[in-house]
Amino acid sequence: MLQNFIFFLVIVGIIVLLIMLANKIKVAYPILLVFAGLGISFIPGIPVVHVEPELIFLIFLPPLLYEAAWNTSWKELWRWRRIIFSFAFVVVFFTALSVGLVANYFIPGFSLALGFLLGGIVSPPDAVSAGAILKFVKIPKRFSSILEGESLLNDASSLIIFRFAMVATATGQFIWQDAAGSFVWMCLGGVAIGTLIAFIFMKLHKLLPTDVNMDIILTLMTPFIMYITAEELHASGILAVVSGGLFLSNRSHTFLSSSARLRTVNVWESFCFLLNGLVFMLIGLNLPQIVGGMGETSIYTAFGYGVLVTVVLIVVRFFAAYMAVITTVVMRNFISVADPQMPSWKTPVIMGWSGMRGVVSLAAALSIPLTLEDGSPFPQRNLILFITFVVILLTLVVQGLTLPLLIERFKIQDPDFTKPAKQIDSEIQIELAKIAVDKIRKEYPEKLEKFPVLKDQLQAWETRLNSSEIIFNYGEYEKIYKDILEAQRQWLINKNRQELLLDEEIIRKHLRLLDLQQEKIGMG
Repeated sequence: MLQNFIFFLVIVGIIVLLIMLANKIKVAYPILLVFAGLGISFIPGIPVVHVEPELIFLIFLPPLLYEAAWNTSWKELWRWRRIIFSFAFVVVFFTALSVGLVANYFIPGFSLALGFLLGGIVSPPDAVSAGAILKFVKIPKRFSSILEGESLLNDASSLIIFRFAMVATATGQFIWQDAAGSFVWMCLGGVAIGTLIAFIFMKLHKLLPTDVNMDIILTLMTPFIMYITAEELHASGILAVVSGGLFLSNRSHTFLSSSARLRTVNVWESFCFLLNGLVFMLIGLNLPQIVGGMGETSIYTAFGYGVLVTVVLIVVRFFAAYMAVITTVVMRNFISVADPQMPSWKTPVIMGWSGMRGVVSLAAALSIPLTLEDGSPFPQRNLILFITFVVILLTLVVQGLTLPLLIERFKIQDPDFTKPAKQIDSEIQIELAKIAVDKIRKEYPEKLEKFPVLKDQLQAWETRLNSSEIIFNYGEYEKIYKDILEAQRQWLINKNRQELLLDEEIIRKHLRLLDLQQEKIGMG
């Protein structure tokens, strides 16, 4: 037990080092983690990593999807709702159907149910992989918004397909009427359950005498309770987590204090950072076991099947991207659409090439049970796992390494945000200062003499209003201000060392304030 603990501790350390390396060389970290896991798995004496299939969904998916929903803009989600919903449901179903038919025709021993099962696993693109790749290039906000929104919902739709295919594989039959009714309940029930539990937790935050630590613990519990409750009621746990996360994220300012919001974000970022790293490392670590269990199918043949499925996924996504543009051009004559401009031919190319697979596909594949209810081995389980691995690897490496080059070559301008971000930031700061000055002048003029600090703050806000300078590129000013903050930070550290009776918590508080100042002006 102790040996395995040390092994996982080393794995976490390797994950951190590899992600730092990926940021340094500007390569998406999932690529390095997959190859690292594969390399580590061949080291003699390495412990076999085995996670119970039924725990995969419960451990990884609820927190990862909850954090993604929390950070998703409802405004952008609603703005691009038509294309997001079409990609998340229609395209996912069409992709799963295409993969199912191709697998049934070309892969020996694959029934249509098994083909659909494989299609449900590999159909959803992964937002984590796309986000890790797109962070190194400048891309219009609409692309990232569509990819984020699509990934939230297509996880749910693909896993619903996955569940129905599992039932069909296990029972050998598929009743469309029952499936349609179950599909409606899974969608509507999942959304209703997630929203209801989110509302209950919001009330708990408001009514209970919680502190910041308790608030953080409650947020960590929330996605798991949403998921488990929905699954127990045979609804979609994924949709419950997504809908609940969206509900709470848009109301976080009403039930969480500013301190709780700041610290909750930090905790969740670290938690999901670790989960994502472990999942991509697991992809590589599990490959030798998967290959060993494929039986008579050679690794070269299985790899060929993986390439075939990957090509199907890419072709279907390109087709869907161009159909979305054509539909937009046609339908704009009859209804109002989110984008009034004429779409460029480059748009569907970027969308079509952004279909990297990752966390959800792996979790779904690993969750396939080892045996059926009668005790017989689950048919083609290891081949499905290997094909999923090849799809994830190929889309990450081929699309992941070339997508930034494609975006740089196309030089797509952002049609939505034409002002520089720093100009928008400065304008907002000026408007906020104006609100503060008006508030003090109108409602608290008699308090200015009583509270000199209020007078000083008013003067600072008025100075900002009277200044006509808007800094677009900080340049030398940035270096000077950073040097000042560093000098203040060093003075605090030295004072803490020299005065033995000084409460160190006070020093830490002021160090955090300096960090917030540095973060606020974008110098972190």
